[in-house]
Amino acid sequence: MYASTEDARERMGHADHGLLEGGSDPAFLHTDPWRALRILSEFVEGFDALARCGRAVTVFGSARLAEGSPQYELARGVGAAAARAGLTVITGGGPGLMEAANRGCKEAGGFSVGCNIELPHEQQPNAYLDLMIDFRYFFVRKTMFVKYAEGFIVLPGGFGTLDELFEALTLIQTGKIDRFPIVLMGAATWDGLLQWLRSTALPDGRIADEDLGLLTITDDPDEAVAAITAARRC
Repeated sequence: MYASTEDARERMGHADHGLLEGGSDPAFLHTDPWRALRILSEFVEGFDALARCGRAVTVFGSARLAEGSPQYELARGVGAAAARAGLTVITGGGPGLMEAANRGCKEAGGFSVGCNIELPHEQQPNAYLDLMIDFRYFFVRKTMFVKYAEGFIVLPGGFGTLDELFEALTLIQTGKIDRFPIVLMGAATWDGLLQWLRSTALPDGRIADEDLGLLTITDDPDEAVAAITAARRC
């Protein structure tokens, strides 16, 4: 059985912390096998729920940019454009730009999905979800984002959004997943990062020209969605 402190940590959304933390107590040796079964159950539940969602696009973006911001309206437009194109919209299920993309999709008559993550301060699912799945582990959740999407649309965000962006690029670059489109929106947000990649990482040989070619940049929701659907026909 889990010690009471371990249970409390899990309830607070520290599942990843518990998985990666070492331990000197011999009882620790008996917790990881059971945790592995919990991880397996998350994969099974996610696969079962999302397998019937049809063609989909995953939309990433900040939880902190609220309604009334230009980025919120951009994300809402992306969700609506995706729905009009017959795509399910998958997000992290939380507030901010995730909410906006789910909202735009639902308002346009599409199917809206949220893959929510349990956090210490409880990320609350937004109100525009037709299907919501809870995850304890980030890496299980990330698998769902990749497995069931035909492409990614990435709006301005913080560390989490950047993590999702670069993990997707790495998976494509290393051949772990088929090449599929990654669209950056909110172009001004990305200028500094792209300039650094071109002026520093590229000349140093840390990335190649074709790696930068994995990215499409636009602020037009219809163009962003077209990049996703066009790749499917290639």
